[in-house]
Amino acid sequence: MGLIRRTVFFCLLCSVMLLVHGSRRRHARCPPSCTCSKDNALCANTGSIPRSFPPDVISLLFTANNFDSINEDAFLGLPHLEYLSLAYNNLETLPKDLFKGMEALTKVDLRGNLFSCDCKLKWLVDWMFHTNATVDQIFCSGPEAYQGKKINDLLAQSFDCITTDFSLLKSLDFQSISVEAFAFGGDQFVVFAQPFIGKCSFMEWDHVQMEFRNFDNITSTSTVICKPLVIDSQLFIVVAQLFGGSHIFKRDVSANKFIKIQDIDILKVRKPNDVEIFHVDGESFFIIADSSKAGSTTIYKWNGNGFYSHQSLHPWHRDTDVEYLEISGKPHLILSSSSQRPVIYQWNKSTKQFERRTDIPEMEDVYAVKHFTVKSELYICLTRFIGDSKVMRWDGSMFGEIQTMASRGSMVFQPFSIANWQYAILGSDYAFTRVYRWDAKKRQFIHFQELNIQAPRAFSLVFIDNREFLLGSSFKGQTRIYEHLVLDLSS
Repeated sequence: MGLIRRTVFFCLLCSVMLLVHGSRRRHARCPPSCTCSKDNALCANTGSIPRSFPPDVISLLFTANNFDSINEDAFLGLPHLEYLSLAYNNLETLPKDLFKGMEALTKVDLRGNLFSCDCKLKWLVDWMFHTNATVDQIFCSGPEAYQGKKINDLLAQSFDCITTDFSLLKSLDFQSISVEAFAFGGDQFVVFAQPFIGKCSFMEWDHVQMEFRNFDNITSTSTVICKPLVIDSQLFIVVAQLFGGSHIFKRDVSANKFIKIQDIDILKVRKPNDVEIFHVDGESFFIIADSSKAGSTTIYKWNGNGFYSHQSLHPWHRDTDVEYLEISGKPHLILSSSSQRPVIYQWNKSTKQFERRTDIPEMEDVYAVKHFTVKSELYICLTRFIGDSKVMRWDGSMFGEIQTMASRGSMVFQPFSIANWQYAILGSDYAFTRVYRWDAKKRQFIHFQELNIQAPRAFSLVFIDNREFLLGSSFKGQTRIYEHLVLDLSS
């Protein structure tokens, strides 16, 4: 019995050795289109890189084979390779980390190819800078900005390969006319004004499911704005309505609901169109732009117990938008109107009221004005439903035009910033919404992306859990939630 076992074991061992030896022989076979010696392989008219070579080969030549692409694992398993020639082919790029694990390389010949010096080639530039192997001089065939440049002299830092994208995350099955993001009690919320069903709809961020979920509602009538305001750890919501007057609600934390605490004078504010929150000299205010013929844009001030009318501005001018900003360190308001050019008001510290300073010349039919800053310079975006929207820069005494955007049917031209990127989003009732990104060298916006959102009216940013979201209200379609993504084109 012992003899039989030893015989079977010996036979199995021989079989395994034969299989391994056969495998090695097959692995070591020279490709049919190549000529191989002990250490070298020369391949001609292959059209592509063969799949296998003898593992001990130290020199590979693929000169003038006319292939235009290489698989990323083409040279896998060749740790002893010292010399590699891919010269005089039609290669425009090389797959990332093509030479990974080839520590023995001493010379690489890439001459005579048609390399496009874009982000896909960034890794090669970086590899050439750090490798000990000699690489013959090679040149860029494109793009135009790099054409004719020596790749050996380029630096990886010269490639701008980081870009961004607004990716649709979720569509909400309701229409809305405004959206506001706010933080309260350590949590992040958003509120949408839904005019057709008369509701302020609140959503909160779920840190476990990593999504927005329903939180609460305020029932109202023909709601156009739901503006959150946090004062001394108390949450107030200004609910602006087209009919039935506007109201102020407060969040009752103990009862876990919103309660109405105040009505807004219907004789002053008849047709609200915008609400802006601001703080001056340590005091809290909000202003309602009134777009009726008989009402008046009015500022309200918090007195510790409620909000009272502080100042009326711009009566009977049908204001459509109000923007709070600082010009040269001083508080200002810009009122947009259906009846005249945007008017600039400046805060008077003595009277504690806003006084008319000037208007923006030659800017009729402006629906809204929103501001942004780039490197301490102040700019504004002016929205026009009929005609072109504008970007203007403050020159120390007045705003001057620097850029024009075609914007038929636009009711929102909103600038915003995320990290080091400055954007502006131009909505339209008749076309795709366009996203622009600021070009620091040209000092103007460049068309960057298009979003499919019907009749947008407002956008709001939410930063939470190391993610950035852009929420867009839609007057005629689904409300959208987009996520801002940072992409590395060299990956």
